[in-house]
Amino acid sequence: MVGFSGFTASGSPKAVPAALAQRARDERAAGREFKFKLLSGASCGKADEDLGAAEALSWRAPFQSAKSLRNAINAGKVAFMDMHLSDVAQKLEFGFLGEMDLAVVEATDITPDGRVYLTSGVGITPSILRVAKRVVIEINEAVSKRLYEMHDIARLLPPPHRSPIAILDPLDRIGTPFAVVDPKKVVGVLRTNQPDGNEPFSPPDAISTQIAGHVEAFLVAEMKAGRIPPQFLPLQAGVGNVSNAVMTALGQSQNIPAFSMYTEVLQDAQIALMRSGRLLGASTCSLTLSDAVMQEVYSDMDFFAPRIVLRPQELSNNPGVVRRLGVIAINTVLEMDLTGCANSTHVMGTQLMNGVGGSGDFTRNAYLSILMAPSTAKGGSISTVVPMTPHVDHNEHSIQILVTEQGLADLRGLGPTERAETIISKCAHPMYRDALRAYTRSCAPAHLRQNLETAFAWHLNLARTGKMLPT
Repeated sequence: MVGFSGFTASGSPKAVPAALAQRARDERAAGREFKFKLLSGASCGKADEDLGAAEALSWRAPFQSAKSLRNAINAGKVAFMDMHLSDVAQKLEFGFLGEMDLAVVEATDITPDGRVYLTSGVGITPSILRVAKRVVIEINEAVSKRLYEMHDIARLLPPPHRSPIAILDPLDRIGTPFAVVDPKKVVGVLRTNQPDGNEPFSPPDAISTQIAGHVEAFLVAEMKAGRIPPQFLPLQAGVGNVSNAVMTALGQSQNIPAFSMYTEVLQDAQIALMRSGRLLGASTCSLTLSDAVMQEVYSDMDFFAPRIVLRPQELSNNPGVVRRLGVIAINTVLEMDLTGCANSTHVMGTQLMNGVGGSGDFTRNAYLSILMAPSTAKGGSISTVVPMTPHVDHNEHSIQILVTEQGLADLRGLGPTERAETIISKCAHPMYRDALRAYTRSCAPAHLRQNLETAFAWHLNLARTGKMLPT
């Protein structure tokens, strides 16, 4: 098993993954197999793509977003363990995932006594440094050496000795600006000079802008009703164009005060909001920024360093801290059903996209949990509101708010029958509403009304004809 530092492409090693991919290609050409298990904080950007294409992996956890690796997983060639990101470090350190043979960690520096100063993403790096038998350090000269000013590295002691986590504000710091490693385990140090290579997100489109408008209006109404305090609450936003659009809209809203974030990734839109004074500060696990915006941060560390805290993911995604701070969680999903459950990971219930990531950590524990999706996909051939999702990542016990460009369904306090009609009328596209209501009428009376003979008929139609509803 090999462990990589970082979280997304940010802070992930650059040189060693490329060398491992080449080694796998060379060995396969010589008729020999070369495969290993890979554990990281989240996805690894180009490293995942290269290793997937080289057929170098036998097992992967806890998240990925590479086409080549996704194809190998769905073909049954790579075992994939989908995990809530807040759990990964603890499962590794307690031995649930087996022994780790090698850790590859990107850093700005390492000292003779074992202080490792990390780069733009933390992930599970402190844990892999602790448990790995051998360690390789990549010193990346393309990043700012002042990144240590953002880092807050703390270790959670194992139960029953775990103390309360003293984070009472998103910018509270409880650790050190460096991780640690036993110097005797370090078997190599090499130098690189490569940016993370994160791609910028597309500008908000019409559908994303409509979704953002519904979320903004809902939060403003919650403030007026006294359910959100006047100083507002910390926000969390997932990765992607829709989340980026929502954050931009909230930052530009005249009716929402300047706010802070307690999240797992910080994206380009948030840096612009921070610069304008609308985002007061952010706790995160990763600076998932495009290379151009990252250079902007590096060029003005006097401004950004006091306003950004980079933490390990067992802290950035910690359920107790999320609940204590009253975080408002905003994430995207693939589909939602009439019971209020949602699927964020598997197409047709079987084909993995990326993984659950940290969305479950926040959705299950947020003060308000908001899940979003366009109402249709593939030109209207697919409805993202379906009778029953064939895979569930977030169940009705955790989800409070569902949003599409059609509207916002507030499910708080509603029973199953009321939930179904609210989701149909507020979130479903008009072309699918009659069919959804016909489905509900076909269900026998029960607490949860489902027709097991037809619950997945839409998905079966899609598999057979390319469309959910017959024409």
